[in-house]
Amino acid sequence: MEVFIELSAILILAVIISGIMYFFRQPLIIGYILTGIIAGPVVLNVVQSADTLTTFAQIGIAFLLFMVGLNLNPRIIRDVGKTSLVTGICQVLFTSLIGFVIGKLLGFSNIISIYVAIAVSFSSTIIIMKLLSDKRDLETLYGRIAMGFLIVQDLIAIFILMLISSISRGNNMAGLAVESILSGMGLLIVLTIISLYIFPPLTRLVAKSQEFLLLFSISWCFAMASLFHYLNFSIEAGALLAGITLSMTPYHYEISSKMKPLRDFFLILFFILLGSQMVFANISQYIIPCIVFSLLILIGNPLIVMTLMGLMGYTKRNSFLAGLTVAQISEFSLILIALGVKVGHLTNEIVSLITFIALITIAGSTYMISYSNKLYGYLSKYLTLFERKGKKIDEHKYHKDGNYDIILFGHDEIGFDITTSLKKIKKEFLIIDYDPEVIVNLSRQGYDCKYGDVNDTELLDDLNFSKVKMVISTIPVIYTNLLLINKIKEANKEAIIAVVSHQIDGALKLYDAGATYVIMPHFLGGCHASTMIESNQLSLSGFLKEKVAHIENLKLRKEMGHEHPRYEHH
Repeated sequence: MEVFIELSAILILAVIISGIMYFFRQPLIIGYILTGIIAGPVVLNVVQSADTLTTFAQIGIAFLLFMVGLNLNPRIIRDVGKTSLVTGICQVLFTSLIGFVIGKLLGFSNIISIYVAIAVSFSSTIIIMKLLSDKRDLETLYGRIAMGFLIVQDLIAIFILMLISSISRGNNMAGLAVESILSGMGLLIVLTIISLYIFPPLTRLVAKSQEFLLLFSISWCFAMASLFHYLNFSIEAGALLAGITLSMTPYHYEISSKMKPLRDFFLILFFILLGSQMVFANISQYIIPCIVFSLLILIGNPLIVMTLMGLMGYTKRNSFLAGLTVAQISEFSLILIALGVKVGHLTNEIVSLITFIALITIAGSTYMISYSNKLYGYLSKYLTLFERKGKKIDEHKYHKDGNYDIILFGHDEIGFDITTSLKKIKKEFLIIDYDPEVIVNLSRQGYDCKYGDVNDTELLDDLNFSKVKMVISTIPVIYTNLLLINKIKEANKEAIIAVVSHQIDGALKLYDAGATYVIMPHFLGGCHASTMIESNQLSLSGFLKEKVAHIENLKLRKEMGHEHPRYEHH
């Protein structure tokens, strides 16, 4: 009962602090970490059952990585795998080298410089996945690349932790490495066979009951995470691969949507626990090192990633956005330093230093990622230095140069129906979407399409709105649509502008800004139903025709991975 009361107090405190953050439009992650700091030994000392909170936090991490795996498939991994591998390894290497030099210049010993340099080279997969998920950027090209190199970093971090633990116990490192490699390869082979030949027919049986599908998914996630932990790998790697094995089944979207509330709840406890474990004693003597290393992480790490991606031929925008995802240190960094203290290589003062760096960089990177589009707008002209001249490998240009009658932003569930109508009226139209996989699929169907994000002002400046007759945006974010409307109105006051909103107040703001028509899917569904009733009245055969057509449409959408969305308020 004491654990229940303690958890209740922590959650009530989280509601109050997060409510304040929400009121001032600040990232909620900052509120969760502040809750942990206030609930921890530094202020209220409410957190007494740290083991219980740690267990809950591990569950949240497992769910997060499992859901990331659900949205990865081998083709996506193949497309961004090389970039992620090169970027992940080189960023860790360069940051570690620079960090070691800085440590020596600041007067640290060799062993302390090595530990600190390695600690500042890792970035937090958990925090970045949460932020990108909240922004709905996991499906973007930069989001997929970031996922890839963050996972590469995690694997490097796990190997280094295993190395230090092995040395402290006097074990044979070469034998441990060979054993780990063989175990890992064996697991991957088994999981590949399971995902290709066992899960597709098995999930068809399981999915007949939605409750059973959820239970099956959770148990598979936990089983794989536990197996990997038993084999001295990380729980995170096990959960990620558990998700990947289910990503090739037709039910991965349903599984993901059902597990999202569970993931969010347990992740909140992870961030609270992270805040409660931060130690700030004896930090005054390390103010200068703290500032210098924080600047290396907040500015140096993104510059390294931007340089690497620029050399590989990516546009400066994708390089910039991916670079921001490495502007904080990882939970593995804290574990590494704690392990260094345990084996006698470090003192508790270094724990305080890394803790303070963690707080600064996690807060800083959270704001940088949350406002990345605005930051890019301010810095864009200075970032050309990180972009190679000529054709970029991430442009995904599948259209002819020239003018179009209609431009459609977003080929999602709504865009699918709109595209069908645009084909019927036989007008020249261009589709723009931020998911490279969608663009490739559309190009195969013969559509003129282009990869891009409507928040990218440079993309909007490149489009010739002066000749366009109609612009349609299926993106349900009011600020994005306001930006689009303003850009179109500057170039063409006669263009028809149709945008999407899920709130009445948002729709009225869009009308005031100059939208010709605001699509409100939920209300339009009611209008369609009422029209169908008026048309068919009490005719059973009429409704049955509608039913057959609707079922066919739903089956087609399911094959395409569409799901009825539940959008948050923006």
